[in-house]
Amino acid sequence: MQTTAVLLNGPRDLNLADITLTPPADGDIVVDIRYTGISTGTEKLFWSGRMPPFPGMGYPLVPGYEATGEVVEATPGSGYRPGDQVFVPGANCYEGAFGLFGAASHRIVTSADRVTRVDSTLGAEGALLALAATARHAMAGLDKAVPDLIVGHGTLGRLLARLTIASGAPAPTVWETDPSRRSGATDYFVIDPSDDTRRDYRAIYDASGNGALLNDLVDRIVKGGEIVLAGFYTDPLSFAFPPAFMKEARFRIAAEWTRDDLDVTRALIDGGALSLSGLITHTRPAGEAANAYSTAFTDPACLKMILDWSSAA
Repeated sequence: MQTTAVLLNGPRDLNLADITLTPPADGDIVVDIRYTGISTGTEKLFWSGRMPPFPGMGYPLVPGYEATGEVVEATPGSGYRPGDQVFVPGANCYEGAFGLFGAASHRIVTSADRVTRVDSTLGAEGALLALAATARHAMAGLDKAVPDLIVGHGTLGRLLARLTIASGAPAPTVWETDPSRRSGATDYFVIDPSDDTRRDYRAIYDASGNGALLNDLVDRIVKGGEIVLAGFYTDPLSFAFPPAFMKEARFRIAAEWTRDDLDVTRALIDGGALSLSGLITHTRPAGEAANAYSTAFTDPACLKMILDWSSAA
């Protein structure tokens, strides 16, 4: 089988290309992708050439781990059938290209146990499931406090705020330095950090990826407070030890989501406790992928860029 996919040949060298797919094996399904999201975290690092060594990395590669589409073929025992709508977190199914993360393609082949069913009425918002599960993973579990301060009002920061409210916890404060990104809050406040005088936050979640903020964040927590690193950081992180020592500060790194996070997040969305509305600001046809990726990574007004594959051949 042939497909059309986004191909990253090297830093800032991106185009659509025809690629051969590996044949489906037992337990695999074939999915025609309708929408893929562009990640402004890890994908931006691959695109810019700033990604540190990463397992499975190499050029040329097919990016993308946020996709939704329709099952068109299903092997016996897969548990799926043609017509099922699914979320796809990526695929490694390309001959002559790395599948990292491999979802930015018109058609993919993947193991059925990697996908999850979604309501077709979600449309393009279904591609946001991975980011919502990432936010849930940062917050869920034993000995984890929900945030009372979130740094960054991008897509991840907004999802963290919405999940905090959905959990029944008090609304968090959100910091955002870009005035254009302070709108869109529901039931919580977004402020400029310079306007915040609080020094008693219990749990600060950084969704900005700006490691230079650590000393300021240490100054903002109560004694024994926690700073959760929910972004992705390319440079070594450092902080002044004496203030952190006096605060008995705790640092936690939030890793990638698990299948349980995905299932719970889908249930929250299906039950109406978590909304994904208002997070997609830009949509482009897949044929405009090169411009779409550039816009996603350089335009502060772009919260989430979606590629629409409906017209791809």
